[in-house]
Formats: sequence, structure tokens, C-alpha cells
Amino acid sequence: MEFVFEKIILPGRQSFITRKLPLMANERIHSHTNFELNLITHGSGRRIVGDNISGFERGDLVLLGRDLPHCWEVLDHEKNYESTCIVTHFTENILKSAFFNMPELDSMFNLLTSANRGIRFKIIDISEINGLLEKMVDLVGLEYYINLLQIFNILLKVKKTEFLSNPVNPNAPFSANLEKINKVYEYVFQNIQEGIKLEDASSVLNMAPSSFCRYFKKKTEITFMEYVKSVRVGIAAKLLAETDKQITKICYECGYNNLANFNHYFKKSMGLTPTDYRKSFRHD
Repeated sequence: MEFVFEKIILPGRQSFITRKLPLMANERIHSHTNFELNLITHGSGRRIVGDNISGFERGDLVLLGRDLPHCWEVLDHEKNYESTCIVTHFTENILKSAFFNMPELDSMFNLLTSANRGIRFKIIDISEINGLLEKMVDLVGLEYYINLLQIFNILLKVKKTEFLSNPVNPNAPFSANLEKINKVYEYVFQNIQEGIKLEDASSVLNMAPSSFCRYFKKKTEITFMEYVKSVRVGIAAKLLAETDKQITKICYECGYNNLANFNHYFKKSMGLTPTDYRKSFRHD
């Protein structure tokens, strides 16, 4: 079965993002470099984590480590109903961040580290965590951070847990493809300002441009240029939120050479113009 590789770019000034998402009937197995906490709020079906295949239902709560293949696929009889989950993704380098520079968070660090096999938390009454996650969908800043710590405080006290998968085999085809895709991601981030060239990107994998485009689309389910646009918008959002740089300067730093194109793609992706997006972070 094919794996899909994702690149999750968090909005500016956020180390975590919590969203309520639909569960799909034909979900593809995918992976990403972000840690993930997933709570099923409605629906049932088949859960795949690494080499483990088992059922899931409402209340299923799983913590996933980096680069761990996974998917939640709804059952046939659930297709006519809204099946949903609440998903929290963590910034890629969370374990290396200042967030964990306190001894009080050692246990949380260790929990995330052990999630490389996927951890299922067997909790009879999920209502408290469900309520916290529901609130986090709309929270930002310190309130979000506090709620997240409350959730991990609960998780650390859960007595019944289950490892879902054996460690991912570094010699498996999945890992080989992951290494290739990560090389492409690295090329894009290193060259986003100077300009991305399809010929240079394809040479990273020693492929012809046409073969490279087919390979990237097959492994990520988006085209290479769609991915480049998402990276540019993600970097722009971070600069708009965290700096006072002029929008024109940010436009060029993200690799755009046309302000109109930059404004168009940013609004299409984020739902706001760059100016309005920046205003949303200014509360004074």
C-alpha cells in the first residue's frame, strides 16, 4: 500500500495547532514529521499505525511520534454520517525547543519520545480531555498553552496504555521514500528566497523533471509547485505575525517577485490579505 508524505506548516507564532477535521472513507496512509495527538469524536472504523491494524471508535485517543505512518478510515455504514476527530499537531522540532528546558516537563518529554511506536490511551471517560480539546480549537496564546499542559497532565496519569506498532524499519521502502521526500523539503527551505527551479529540485533525487513531478505527486498527493506555494505562504505568515517588516520585503523574502501574486496566493490560502492577517495579531 502506498504511503503519502505530508508537510504540516504551522501558522506564525504557534508551536501547536488544534483542529476539528472530518474522517474520510478512503483515507490514504500518510506520515509527517510532526507529533500528533488524535481524538475520535464521532465515527468508527479501521486504524492503521505503523504495522498495526485495529479498530477504532468514538473516544479513541492516540499519540503519534514523528514519521510514523498512520490513517483512520471510517466504516462503510458510517459514510452517510459525519465522522470527526480533533487533531493537535506539534511543531517539528518541539523536543529541541525551549519549551522543554524545564525539569518539570521531563515526563512530558519522555512521553513524546516514547510515541515513536504510537500510544493508545485507554480512558473510560474521555469527556474531560474532549472538553479541553474542543476549547483549544478556538484558543490562542497562553490559554492554549495552559490547556495543552492540562491535557498532558491527564495523559501522564493514565494507567492503561498500549503501544500500537513496532519501531519503523529504517531499511523499509517507506523509510527510503521518506528520506527522498525530506531531501526535497530541505532543498525548498534552503532556496525559497533565491528561487526554486524544477530542474534543481529534480536533480536532488537524480531524476528527470517529469519523473520527479510524478514521483512527488504520488508520494505527497500535491504537485511540487503547490507544495512550494504552501511553504512560501507559511513563511510569510510567520514573518507577518512575528516581525514588523514591510509586506513588500516579506513578499520578496518568500520568493515572490510580484506583490499582486503574493497577495493573491496568501489570501487564497489563509483567507485574509497579508495586511489583515498581520492586524489579527495586533491587539493594542
